[in-house]
Amino acid sequence: MPQDQAASPVVSLRERVKSPPAKSMVDSYFAPAIAAGIKFQFDSEMKVHLAHALMLAERGIVDRSEVAQIIATLLNLRDVGVSALTIDYQQEDLFSYIERYIVERLGPSTGGRLHTGRSRNDMHVTSWRLALRARLVDLMKVVLDLRRTLIRLAGQHVDTVMPGYTHTQHAQPISFGYYLLAAADLVERDFARLAGALSHVDRSPLGAGALSTTGFPIDRDMTRDLLGFAELVEVGYDGVAIRDDVHETAAAVAILMTGISRAATDLQTWNTMEFGFIELDDAYSSVSSIMPQKKNPQALEHVKGVAAIAIGALTTVLACSKNTHLADVNDGVSAPNAPALEAIERVIRSLIVFEGTLSTLKVRTDVMLHSAEIGFGTATELADIIVRETGLSFRMAHNVVGKVVREAIEAGRIATDITASDLDAASQSLFGHALNISEDKVATALDPAENLKTRTVTGGPAPERMAEMLARRTSDLDRDSHGVDEIVRRVADADARLEDQARHLVASSSPTAPSKIVS
Repeated sequence: MPQDQAASPVVSLRERVKSPPAKSMVDSYFAPAIAAGIKFQFDSEMKVHLAHALMLAERGIVDRSEVAQIIATLLNLRDVGVSALTIDYQQEDLFSYIERYIVERLGPSTGGRLHTGRSRNDMHVTSWRLALRARLVDLMKVVLDLRRTLIRLAGQHVDTVMPGYTHTQHAQPISFGYYLLAAADLVERDFARLAGALSHVDRSPLGAGALSTTGFPIDRDMTRDLLGFAELVEVGYDGVAIRDDVHETAAAVAILMTGISRAATDLQTWNTMEFGFIELDDAYSSVSSIMPQKKNPQALEHVKGVAAIAIGALTTVLACSKNTHLADVNDGVSAPNAPALEAIERVIRSLIVFEGTLSTLKVRTDVMLHSAEIGFGTATELADIIVRETGLSFRMAHNVVGKVVREAIEAGRIATDITASDLDAASQSLFGHALNISEDKVATALDPAENLKTRTVTGGPAPERMAEMLARRTSDLDRDSHGVDEIVRRVADADARLEDQARHLVASSSPTAPSKIVS
């Protein structure tokens, strides 16, 4: 046992208060906070301790031999894990037990030096940012996989004709590939929102201290580099008080899942017997306990449920900070962390489910085409044909086609039953003259597949436009995937440097060197 430990074995963070925490405080606050710290912070916090310790040695603030002892103790704790800590719930956070572990082994004089030049405030927010960054990167990888699947399926279904809907009514023919490409573009923007959030999360607040940095000559850029952060949160007060990094992340995740939920709602509808456009694979379906015919779209319902959780997490995160002081306060700064990270973990798992559901879909192309043929979605193209062939204004052509469609529906006919004679009769009734459009032109206008071919305007579903758009989006996907790989590589390189420098300092330092603190 070190001599200074024998002389002063107790180091406490509760010296300002006389009594231990109330049981209700332990049950409601201390225990859950420590559980969240164990789940989300332990690995990140160990990195923060190692980086700060190395910086203290490099700057000569604490003697290298003492830092070596601290780092050796930290490495041992990291290898053993949280089970090595004695948690009695007399302190409110994981850090307190880690510090006590170090002090118990090295004594308060040596073990107590790790906290030189920092606060729990900057240490905590740094470890939470590390945890948030890791999960954001994991989420972005899953979103990339989802984009890849959507683009792949869009390419496979360029010619899969289906009705397009507005207000849940047949609108105009599209392809299933066109629908999927729109979803892929939504997810691409979701990725951009996550990347924007990551750019703000990926900044080190370490060295901010309690709020105004420190009088010790620390090197914030060194710890930033060792922790693999891209930048600093420069202003110390900003670093510990303003948590818009977690707000922005929760918002991006909620927006992502809102769009996914809308797509899942479409798929759930199209999976019904009434539509029969698609069928979910058995692996993503469930059954009824009483009704043997049932095959429930469990995966889609699950994804929609997680979307609600993500939206709820955003509300929680914002509500925690609303009406709190713009300063380090537990409700505004600390309370949002666990709900945001819990939501991200659930979202990651649910998106993997959603991607699997898409990849294994059975698409009934014949049912989709038939629905597009009979549902009067070609009426717009029929009006356009009248404009092109006769010079009639679009509004007048709209009146003619509207009358023909209404009469066809009332007579129990379908869209492909419409003839040139029907158009002539309607025009004669409305405007006093026939249109004299050929039956071939009318038949072409009423063909959903031909409708797609005419939509050659930029962004349209014509096969040649689809080919161009798919090529660009594949290139963009490769670019974004490479960007995530670069972030992963940067963080991995920083982890390796941190590990190498920590072990090198331990191996090269003399345990008998005198201790010192400089300012």
